[in-house]
Amino acid sequence: MKLFKSLVIALVILANLVFAQPSFADKPKFVKNPEYIEITKALNSLNDAKNSQAQLQTASPEETQKKIDELEFQKYALETGRTWGQCRNETGKTLAVYGPQPDLDDDDDYENAYGATLYFLANGQTTKNKWDCEGVYLANDTQAVDLSANQQEQTLAGPAAIQITNGTQLVVKTNPDTAAVEFNLPTAKVVKADEVNWFIPNVSQALIDTRVPDAPTNKS
Repeated sequence: MKLFKSLVIALVILANLVFAQPSFADKPKFVKNPEYIEITKALNSLNDAKNSQAQLQTASPEETQKKIDELEFQKYALETGRTWGQCRNETGKTLAVYGPQPDLDDDDDYENAYGATLYFLANGQTTKNKWDCEGVYLANDTQAVDLSANQQEQTLAGPAAIQITNGTQLVVKTNPDTAAVEFNLPTAKVVKADEVNWFIPNVSQALIDTRVPDAPTNKS
């Protein structure tokens, strides 16, 4: 009888291993991605705001839902393995963008001290497909207008770096009436020099315009 019970227990355990996902299985890598974690938190916050009349005083239900839809799409991109973003420059000037460190020869002992490299994107150009544009640089004399999580406009001032999420195409334009830099979608995060391991110089747009464009583009 004891042998029979032991066999039944063994079969139950075996069935659980075969037909059910083990509770100790490793979580997908994207779950640990800081960008994915931030998007998930923002979605939770917006969904709470959607159900709270007090929070909706600063944004209409339509605006809140639009932002939720945008973040859901960005979350989906990370879940499906899209590991690069894209930037397009329509400012009429040279745009400084952040991207991966350049490929180096095996015998080159050069080591980049920063987590991202600064490149220069010519006006009218789009960074190359599958080349990860991680963000853009705002010069110290540049004013930009961004959309916050509740779709309200907020003014940004340089010097600063604007991070974008993977799977999105950021289009940067200059407003002809105000001369302010504008983005086609809410940016992921605005960071200062002491907040991220990126090179964020304190220079003017005039100096950026003197640089030779070197960002990989779809035309290169």
